[in-house]
Amino acid sequence: MKKVNGHEIIQLFEQWSPKSYALDGDPVGLHVGQLNRPVEKVLVTLDVNEAVVDEAIEKGANLIIAHHPPIFRPLKNIATDTVQGKMFEKCIKNDITIYAAHTNLDVAEGGVNDMLAEKLELLETKVLAETYAETLYKLIVFCPKTHVEALRQALSEAGAGAIGEYVACSFSSTGEGRFTPGDDANPFIGKVGEGEVVEEEKIEVIMPVDIQNRVLKAMFTAHPYEEVAYDLIELGQKGKTLGLGRVGKLREAVTLDEFAKTVKEVFQVPALRFVGEPEKMIRKVAVLGGDGNKYIHAAKRSGADVLVTGDLYYHVAHDAEALGLAVVDPGHNIEKVMIEGVATHMTKACEEAKYAVSFIQSEVITEPFQFK
Repeated sequence: MKKVNGHEIIQLFEQWSPKSYALDGDPVGLHVGQLNRPVEKVLVTLDVNEAVVDEAIEKGANLIIAHHPPIFRPLKNIATDTVQGKMFEKCIKNDITIYAAHTNLDVAEGGVNDMLAEKLELLETKVLAETYAETLYKLIVFCPKTHVEALRQALSEAGAGAIGEYVACSFSSTGEGRFTPGDDANPFIGKVGEGEVVEEEKIEVIMPVDIQNRVLKAMFTAHPYEEVAYDLIELGQKGKTLGLGRVGKLREAVTLDEFAKTVKEVFQVPALRFVGEPEKMIRKVAVLGGDGNKYIHAAKRSGADVLVTGDLYYHVAHDAEALGLAVVDPGHNIEKVMIEGVATHMTKACEEAKYAVSFIQSEVITEPFQFK
């Protein structure tokens, strides 16, 4: 197993949940410390407070991956006699780095909203509110016929050539490549100063911009030429669309009252609020982690019978009632499902990468509300 630093772990994490998925203005990424140092243990948490930092110190974690950014608004200073300043001081003195993945983790496939939908056992889930569409590029590369299959395989393994449910998609055409190696060249084919004609194939593959660097690295590694001839062309059509929230179906219809009890049990909350007639039948469910007040109309347009979300405002509840949309509000803290979800995903990813790092699930309860 390979010892790693924070950069390597976060690079792996961002293959799943890239920062480009985040909504505009969302302060995702590095918040405290630096990634360019060794990491042996990572603490995964929903929120970062002093108790969580103390937990990281006690358990020997070098890196904290959090869902909610600890610095959400710009700071004017870091006064260490304040609660927040003291927390950051502890991180710096104990070489603890904090990285936040907020709406990018909400949007990512398998991220927070998929975790919530899975907990509710929703079927045939789709995105509730689209926020991101992949930019696609076509990579065109010219290769001698002797290395075509190796290059095509390398591009595929890097993720290029995926179209819908199909993988390893490519197109080839045959032609002649002409070149003359210069005095300082070290040609794979031909001799310095002599013109060369080589039978080559033009390979064309499509890829999303998020994996462009990875694909190009694979291309340069697999290609035999000292200077690779290739083109990158941005395409007009977009790739897969991602977004906030999910919409899916229950296995069978239940009353709103029964569904609310299920939500309470599944997310282990002591109490919740709901809007709607208790006997209303529920089959299609929208779920959106965190504050979903802006998405009642999206939920209604999706055909959902109920929206499960947190932090519901009084007047928005009236609006939902007028729309005929039921809403179940189990609170913001149900996003804690990401603790186990991220730890499990990253443990598997790091094992596959042979990284010597462990992921710890925070045990600190960060729910600020108490119930009677």
